[in-house]
Amino acid sequence: MLINYLSKKLLGVGLVVFLLLGAGQVSAQENNPGPKFGIKGGLNFSQLYVDQPTVEDENMKVGYHFGVFGKVPITSFLAIQPEVLYSSVGSKITYGGSDFENLVGIEPGEIRFNLNYVQVPIALAVNIGPLNVHAGPYLAYLASAKIRDLKTSDLNPNDVKELNRDDFNSFDYGAVIGVGFDVRGLTLGARYNYGLREVGKSGLAGSLTNDSKNSAAQIYIGFGL
Repeated sequence: MLINYLSKKLLGVGLVVFLLLGAGQVSAQENNPGPKFGIKGGLNFSQLYVDQPTVEDENMKVGYHFGVFGKVPITSFLAIQPEVLYSSVGSKITYGGSDFENLVGIEPGEIRFNLNYVQVPIALAVNIGPLNVHAGPYLAYLASAKIRDLKTSDLNPNDVKELNRDDFNSFDYGAVIGVGFDVRGLTLGARYNYGLREVGKSGLAGSLTNDSKNSAAQIYIGFGL
């Protein structure tokens, strides 16, 4: 899975950064770039991992995120990095099998989950010169949900049994870990978001997602103001 591959890469880079920190090859006075505030945006590569016999295939959804960020030093090389982001995640899942229609009441086919959140991650950042590794919790509020059913016999997208935001949990929470590169007013980075709360409520949404949680890899660019 692409998301698993990206998350392993992020963790590997983060470990290298921490080893460099322990070696003390960069002086503490040079590590912290000072307070920052800016805007950022980028791409999401998200997926829901649904474990049930009616799932034939799971594909990632390419979405986006944008918002504002801050970076407030607390020591010479540590900083708190709060953000407020609008983030679009979800997945494309193909359901099939003879029992699927009887189980959930819709025809087999590909269903696209589009979930839009207002996300607030608060990370602790370790700075080594222009490099940083950051990790921390996030809390997210589901602003909207749009579920589409693309049937094999019909190319026109249709709503699935009128599923909407009320069929999904309003709040999500989890953890983020990432790496960044800061050069003057520009920030480039990559991050992995790991959700800890089930996406769907009971009923049809719960049957379709089967206690799945949000999972997303991100790449972003930010501009300091």
